[in-house]
Amino acid sequence: MIIYNVTTNVEESIHDEWLEWMRNEHIPAVLATGKFIKAVMTRVLVDEAMGGISYSTQYTAENKEMLERYYKEDAPGLRKETARFKGKIVSFRTELEVITEQHSA
Repeated sequence: MIIYNVTTNVEESIHDEWLEWMRNEHIPAVLATGKFIKAVMTRVLVDEAMGGISYSTQYTAENKEMLERYYKEDAPGLRKETARFKGKIVSFRTELEVITEQHSA
């Protein structure tokens, strides 16, 4: 499994609008591509020197091929939708490979 992680720092002035957009529009749209199994959004619990509030959104794909299809077929259009927050958010993306997953008994 592959986790596509998008970490975003959000200016407080647009925080509520961005969070609502992520929950109700963007994450559902990414999942609707059919390239991911699930999405988990978390708040980063570290005070940022640059200010703002940071979040990590992790999308789980079955394999690297599905992620590559997402990049080619869906990402450009979905990323254009973030233009409404231009200059108010900063994002960086990381690809992670799941090696093992364990749960408590």
